[in-house]
Amino acid sequence: MQKYAKLEIQNLTHYFNKQKVLNNLNFTVNEGEFLSILGPSGCGKTTILRILIGLLSPSCGRIFKDGTDITALPSSKRRMGIVFQNYALFQNMTVLDNVEYALKFNNELKANSREIAKNIIEQVGLSEHINKKPYKLSGGQQQRVAIARTLALNPQIILFDEPMSALDAATRLLLRDEIKHIQNKFHSTMIYITHDQEEAFALSDRIMVMDNGTIQQLDTPEEIVANPANDYIREFVLDNLHRKIKSLVKFVKS
Repeated sequence: MQKYAKLEIQNLTHYFNKQKVLNNLNFTVNEGEFLSILGPSGCGKTTILRILIGLLSPSCGRIFKDGTDITALPSSKRRMGIVFQNYALFQNMTVLDNVEYALKFNNELKANSREIAKNIIEQVGLSEHINKKPYKLSGGQQQRVAIARTLALNPQIILFDEPMSALDAATRLLLRDEIKHIQNKFHSTMIYITHDQEEAFALSDRIMVMDNGTIQQLDTPEEIVANPANDYIREFVLDNLHRKIKSLVKFVKS
């Protein structure tokens, strides 16, 4: 029996106003893998995320999930979830109501929506905050609510759109550990968008480094360090990584 990658992207290209923002991308994502897409602002990484989840149609190219072409499939049918940078929580609802909200619109899950929501909230360690509204929570706790809301729908793939960019350094370190714990606990396949080199190296099984809509290198963190593909990888990834590690060491010592 032929074995498929969880996701396979073929010849993905996209234009905005006649400007090419993605240029013939080809890559796979394996079952249970944590893949980071790393690059500066404007390199095309968020466009990839929007195309994968179905919020945007590619100009050309194909997306396969478990061997099936999903390029034209609606977002609601893709069994993917997304965690946004700004949490996107309802401020007038409690933690429980936020996590349960999307379940009420899912025909398969709505009958047990409250039970599912409570169980997920417990599993991500938010039970003591279950009746609080988001403004009563820290930034890290709000992001955990957003992750819990996504997990409640039982997605096969979870996409993260720079989820820690608004958090302070201490909270980022804690949430990073929690995301890896959640991945291991739920055996999730995760695709993580970031511009932070240190974050990508700490979290990822593999890293896809982007620049100007192209893949500069796709490999394990160890291989990128040992064998950078070009000067861009050396400068944008390795030099910046060293600077961030030095800053992190100073932060921890302080």
